[in-house]
Order: sequence, then C-alpha cells, then structure tokens
Amino acid sequence: MSEKLPRVPAERVIALLKKKGFSCVRQSGSHKIFRNNAGIRVTVPDHAGKILHPKIVKQICRDAGISPEELG
Repeated sequence: MSEKLPRVPAERVIALLKKKGFSCVRQSGSHKIFRNNAGIRVTVPDHAGKILHPKIVKQICRDAGISPEELG
C-alpha cells in the first residue's frame, strides 16, 4: 500500500462494512466490533465527526479485506 490512504470518518467505514456483509455484534465504549459470516472481526473507533487516522484506516482495510479505493 504505497498510495495515500483516504481521510474518512468512521461513519463512511461503517457504511461500507455493512454493505460488505459485516454487522455490529457489540460495542465497547466508542469502539464498535463488526463480524461477518466468515467470522472475520473488525474494530472501528466511532468518535462522532472525527476523521480516522490513516494507520487505523490501513488496519481496517487489511482486517476486512477491502481496498482503500473503496473508501475514497
């Protein structure tokens, strides 16, 4: 991943995860834990209106198996 990662809010990441078949199974404070039918787990920090750090976006993309272009 040498390209620049998009700067996105948590709401956009959550919407894409739901579209890809993930559902929120629980929440611990401001962190929402999503899981799909294959058992893949992804944690998204959901702080209202905040932009996610690029390292967090990179980890979410890696865990969920999505490309950064899908977020942009």
